[in-house]
Amino acid sequence: MPIVEKVKRFLQSPNGRRLTEQGRRLAADPRNRERARGMLTRMRRR
Repeated sequence: MPIVEKVKRFLQSPNGRRLTEQGRRLAADPRNRERARGMLTRMRRR
C-alpha cells in the first residue's frame, strides 16, 4: 500500500480526525504561530 493511501486512511480514522482537530486548534493560537515562524526562520538559516 502506498504511503499516501496509508496517510489518507489514518486521517479518516477516529485518531486521525482527533489529531487533525487538535492541530487546527493549536495553529489558531497566535503564540504558536509565532513560535513556528521563528523555528522555520532558524532552520532556513542553516
